Amino acid sequence: MAHGSTGTGVRAVCAAAAVVLLGAGCTVQPAGAESRPVPSAPPSVPPSAAPSVTDTTPAASPTPPPSASASPAEPEERKGPEPSATPTPPAAPPPILAEGARGEKVRELQARLRQAGHFDLVPTGYYGTITAASVSAFRQRVGLPAGGQVTDATWNALTARTRTPTRQELYPSTTRPPADPDPRCLTGRVLCISKESRTLTWMIDGRVLSAMDVRFGSELTPTREGAFRVTFKSRHHHSTLYDTPMPYAMFFSGGQAVHYSADFAANGYDGASHGCVNVRDEARIAALFDQVRPGDKVIVH
Repeated sequence: MAHGSTGTGVRAVCAAAAVVLLGAGCTVQPAGAESRPVPSAPPSVPPSAAPSVTDTTPAASPTPPPSASASPAEPEERKGPEPSATPTPPAAPPPILAEGARGEKVRELQARLRQAGHFDLVPTGYYGTITAASVSAFRQRVGLPAGGQVTDATWNALTARTRTPTRQELYPSTTRPPADPDPRCLTGRVLCISKESRTLTWMIDGRVLSAMDVRFGSELTPTREGAFRVTFKSRHHHSTLYDTPMPYAMFFSGGQAVHYSADFAANGYDGASHGCVNVRDEARIAALFDQVRPGDKVIVH
């Protein structure tokens, strides 16, 4: 019994010694084993500081921010311009001619519009409201939008439908185009005078030799209408009834005559005659005076 107790006690002592050695960081070496240093155990961690299960899982490395040199997902050089929500239409080209313009191009425009039937005046070289209205009417006729400006398309359409104007068409002798001649003017030597167009046309056998602007008498002293003949001529005539000069007078009905009027030349259609046919272009009436003979017809219509 004493021997057995002793063995049991020895084992208990050895076990206790082993516990002490483990706590000191040593291990029990078996007998005869090579002695080598044993690394010390890491310091014990209090239970409260022990990592949880989630703490023991290695954390994912944070994704570094893209550097300036990093290539974007889509290379910049491959990107096109940002589309605009409402694309800006291209600017319309400036017009060739518009209101306020002056010159030979305007004169040609007016002559061509007259050929096309959209301008009932003679070319003046000034682009005013009447010319603008004529351009707009022509544009609508050829299928272009209405408008008083001459664009490339307008000019091309107009030149395709007209011919190059003659000098007489560009520089007519009257402010308004002479009216179509009365049938009585188509034969013989005739001073064909139109109250509608306010023009006098000198014609021989239906051929127009010259034309000029004229004005007529007032409502109180109207110019007579009808068929007459030149009764006599007076180059430096002076009216005794009205005490006024009547140069280059060609009488055709009593005291009524075709003659030059300085007042008409100065004031235009603002005035009126006492029944005579006034001419305002002195050079033209002087040339006409030399051609007309007594007995030539005078048609006032």
